[in-house]
Amino acid sequence: MIGNVLAIDTNVIWNLKQGKSTEVKGFNPGLIVLLVVGGLLITFLVGNYLLYMYAQKTLPPRKKKSISKKKLKKEKLKQGVSAPGE
Repeated sequence: MIGNVLAIDTNVIWNLKQGKSTEVKGFNPGLIVLLVVGGLLITFLVGNYLLYMYAQKTLPPRKKKSISKKKLKKEKLKQGVSAPGE
């Protein structure tokens, strides 16, 4: 690893001494993938948040679930109140 870095550095220095410029040959592919995935993730999260805020403003509140007669009777018996009709 260190030998490779030194070889690259000496090549850069050699090219500079010779009057040649070292050119970067494109972007790092890992960086491009990271930016694309990060951008998509941020877009997804912001879109979900905006959709949530829109739904909170426009949709009516949820209705409570209706309690069945059987459950209502059970609750009243627990509280000591006799169920109607008995």
